[in-house]
Amino acid sequence: MIDGSNTGLRSPTSGVRLALFAAAALGLAGWLTPGPVQAQSASEKPMLMFVQVAEDLKVDAAAKTVRLINVGQQTVYFADRPVRLAGHITMADYLKEWTSKAGADNFSKDPPNAALSVFEPGQANNTLAVIEIRNPKSEGRDLVYDYKVISGTLPAKGGQTSLFIDWIGVGGGVGVGFHGVGVGFRGPGFR
Repeated sequence: MIDGSNTGLRSPTSGVRLALFAAAALGLAGWLTPGPVQAQSASEKPMLMFVQVAEDLKVDAAAKTVRLINVGQQTVYFADRPVRLAGHITMADYLKEWTSKAGADNFSKDPPNAALSVFEPGQANNTLAVIEIRNPKSEGRDLVYDYKVISGTLPAKGGQTSLFIDWIGVGGGVGVGFHGVGVGFRGPGFR
């Protein structure tokens, strides 16, 4: 009979600890892996949020446009329910989501709300406004949106800007494995 004592075998307790450590490490590695990950089931669709960052902002109140000046050419997306995933897409692929003809869940048919956060020079706190955005246009390294104010006040001056864009509906989204971009599969992404 082998009992593990003095035989070089690990006790059952250390084996359980090792298994838990390995499972935690694999879970962390999955969370840190770039790109979308597969959802648990076909009925669970992620609701993606987007973030765009720019060096400056210009508001044209007469034309009702906001210009993200020197905007990052990668748009970050993430979801935490029903699955956690995160990644980034090129500006060209992000803009395709606005014109996608696949399904009703795209931004041109259902314009998103967005939180506009601007660090204006000379202000102690950031200026925050919630706006509805429409009709994005890429102009060089700038991105211009038509807007409608929902709440808050748009900044008087520019400054470092972050735009937090509300989710796109079930079946929508971007990146490899989503409609309109990459492989073209509607639903959760895959690797």
